[in-house]
Amino acid sequence: MNEPHDWDRVLGLYAKLQRNEAIELNADVRDLCQQVARDVAISNDEAERALRTPAGAETLVREMRRRIFEGSRRLSQAFAESDRRKKAGDVAGAREVLEGVLAVEVVPLYRQHATTMLDYVDDPED
Repeated sequence: MNEPHDWDRVLGLYAKLQRNEAIELNADVRDLCQQVARDVAISNDEAERALRTPAGAETLVREMRRRIFEGSRRLSQAFAESDRRKKAGDVAGAREVLEGVLAVEVVPLYRQHATTMLDYVDDPED
């Protein structure tokens, strides 16, 4: 996985788009987008195709941002709900919430976090 600051740099590109500013498709931006695309489960081929045109690059940046934000929000909500259910004694329900995330999440880092949380659900309370 790349460092989170790489994701922050993509979010900076997204902010430029929101201000109706163009993204300069220089080598640094292309490399950044290709690296982060892999982090958020976008294939190299798909990223390379998108980076051939400014419109494609914009679409790629928007999709990467969507995956980062939606996955983060989904994970945060699932963690809170799973923890609430576990504390209420509903371990099966706590697992179900996290398994629901794993059923739809594509970002490997978020999948890893959900899997780790599943291990926590199975641990007895201290």
